[in-house]
Amino acid sequence: MMRKAVTLCGWLVGAVAVMDASTAAAATLAEDAETVCKGLVGGDDAVKIDSASLQAPSQLAVAERGPTPSGRITPANPRFCKVLGHIDPTDPKAPPIRFQVNLPVEWNGRSLQYGGGGFNGVLITGLALPPAYPFDKPSPLARGFVTYGTDSGHETKRGEPPQVFALNDEAFENFAHRAYKKVRDAAVGLMQRAYGRKPEKMYFMGSSEGGREGLTMAQRYPDDFDGIFARVPVINWVGLQHAGTRSGLVTMGEGWINPAQVKLVGEAVRAACDKADGSDDALVQDPVGCKAAFKVETLRCAAGQSGDQCLTDAQIKAVNTLHATYKFPFVLANGLDDYPGWGVSGEDIPAVGPTGGWVSWWLGTAPPAQPPAPNNGIAWIYGAGGIQYVFARDPKLDVTTYKPEQHKARLLEVSSLMDSTDPDLSRFRARGGRLIVLEHMADYAQSPYAGIRYFETVERKMGKAETAEFARLYTAPGVDHVGSGAPANVDMLSVLVDWVENGKAPGDLVVAEQKVEAPSFATLRALPLCRWPAWPHYKNGPVTEASSFTCAP
Repeated sequence: MMRKAVTLCGWLVGAVAVMDASTAAAATLAEDAETVCKGLVGGDDAVKIDSASLQAPSQLAVAERGPTPSGRITPANPRFCKVLGHIDPTDPKAPPIRFQVNLPVEWNGRSLQYGGGGFNGVLITGLALPPAYPFDKPSPLARGFVTYGTDSGHETKRGEPPQVFALNDEAFENFAHRAYKKVRDAAVGLMQRAYGRKPEKMYFMGSSEGGREGLTMAQRYPDDFDGIFARVPVINWVGLQHAGTRSGLVTMGEGWINPAQVKLVGEAVRAACDKADGSDDALVQDPVGCKAAFKVETLRCAAGQSGDQCLTDAQIKAVNTLHATYKFPFVLANGLDDYPGWGVSGEDIPAVGPTGGWVSWWLGTAPPAQPPAPNNGIAWIYGAGGIQYVFARDPKLDVTTYKPEQHKARLLEVSSLMDSTDPDLSRFRARGGRLIVLEHMADYAQSPYAGIRYFETVERKMGKAETAEFARLYTAPGVDHVGSGAPANVDMLSVLVDWVENGKAPGDLVVAEQKVEAPSFATLRALPLCRWPAWPHYKNGPVTEASSFTCAP
């Protein structure tokens, strides 16, 4: 391998003068990588590098439990320089923006920014598997990417609601969008210092709140990233918080549904819709058609009866409320005045860590309380806390008395900051950006129909053919918010790189459900990952193999 030496800021940086399989040129830190790494500490402006240390290669490890299936896996990583830093706030009462940048000794010339989750408040290290990533693939860092992430400008403290930071304007604006831009620019500066040049290609991958962040970058900072993957993005954020709160309020009394009844609903949905695709695989492949076909009223208790094998009128009302559109009394950012209701299927997906189907996200194991209790559904914990700290900015507010019209100015302000619903992606497209959105159709953390609506709005704004030049929407049936319940794993990073750097636009893909067991991570079943609005139809063969299905409208 031929190398050329580059001197910058007193450091010797070796740059590999060959290309890898794609277009980005590789580079290495100098032979004295430890000296280069330690020399990054310091800073004379708002960006401070607190520590930098050369890390030895690490081995793959799998934990018995984790917050998500992929969260159980600690991937093997190569030698890299671990950089921890912070960006000072303007408001002395606001927290700093903390970040981590990982600089591999052998660099492929690319970078990958990881998005956050929930209300953030936890440092995203950039060392884990990115969203939807296959368990058996080398990590992005092991593939030579510089990886990085941030806490978005606040740290959640034990025993505090995750929304407390929102009482500070600068902290909330950092959470909305500024933190990701500032950390992106800081990471570029570090790459310039360490390797002697900026990255040739920059990517962003995020799930949930991180998916919103990805779409936000495409809309607000269209010149910053070449490829963006947004999985289950919480777009129309204001709508989501209000719809989630409404879904909790309707279960406060007799409307609460216990876990046994949740299983009853899940089984009824599968009985009504499982065979619609031609197979009997305990999976609803066409959840859109199923939502129209399934009627929860078929589970109504007979007069004078109750119990785990039927639903009362109050419980049926709760389910219909979950499925219904939430309507605001005024228009929010980008002309939206509602939030689409949730769909059907996956109601009884068991919890993997803290997340799963209805019990995890909507209902919890006890009816909603004020203040929210740990055994409440996550949507209530997030939504009710959001109402108090973000919208009303009154931590003692009785959420049952809240009315959006009494806080219109604040809702409009938050919507302009948080709602990644601007369909005008013309600048992102013009500079060659590529966007992939993936919705999980059994997602009860956020409605997949919000992302579908956004994509269709982009198509109306920019034209279907024009949108197809730079954007894709995929939908995965039966998968919950974090990737459980059905095949969900796909190497979307490679797909993005191939599209951005080689011009290979993706068609229908394949998702796999893998056993979390190293080192094989055996595939249990696979399905086509269809471009919207197609979905998998069974042809013939084993239902565990993707080749047994075809994508069709």
